[in-house]
Amino acid sequence: MTTKPARILVVDDDLEVLDVVGQRLRLAGFNVEAAESSRDALRSFYQQKADLALLDVGLPEIDGYELCSRIREVSDIPVIFLTGRGNEMDRVRGLKAGADDYIVKPFGGQELVARVEAALRRASMGAVGVEKETGYSDAEVEIDTDAHVVKVRGVEVSLSPHEYRMLLAFVRHPNQVLSQDQLLDMVWGGVTRLMRHVTAFGCT
Repeated sequence: MTTKPARILVVDDDLEVLDVVGQRLRLAGFNVEAAESSRDALRSFYQQKADLALLDVGLPEIDGYELCSRIREVSDIPVIFLTGRGNEMDRVRGLKAGADDYIVKPFGGQELVARVEAALRRASMGAVGVEKETGYSDAEVEIDTDAHVVKVRGVEVSLSPHEYRMLLAFVRHPNQVLSQDQLLDMVWGGVTRLMRHVTAFGCT
């Protein structure tokens, strides 16, 4: 059976960047949907969900950070920032908004494709590296891993994607002390080294 190519949503108000990125990703075998603004991106996303989003930060009206947060409210797809803003605090803000990776312009085409492929691989593995689970329950907490629903004492609670993965990390490793590095690997995947750097400078 032929695997359907992943659909990548690319959002940038620079038409030249949209063209270059789109061509490079199409050559790598991806389906690409381009948007020049956050509003266009959200409209496209709700009409046909993407498998991964590549976002610029400096977008008109709604910036990339806010766009990422809005995507995170409804989806756990990989999000990668592709932007000219490369200082540490911009990276930290992007990760806190829910991004899985952060690429600074100018970038290499091969690196871009490699990072997209890596993010898609991590997403395909499922939360905490477990693709199929029967769920989890104890006297206090119930987790439906198929529906991504968490209940505490019978009441459904709302968790962000990263909070959900953190909870699964703990319940899948009972009576085990998890190091910071282990948790970062389980929850953040490809941004582990960057988060270590952030933590070292007290910017969490």
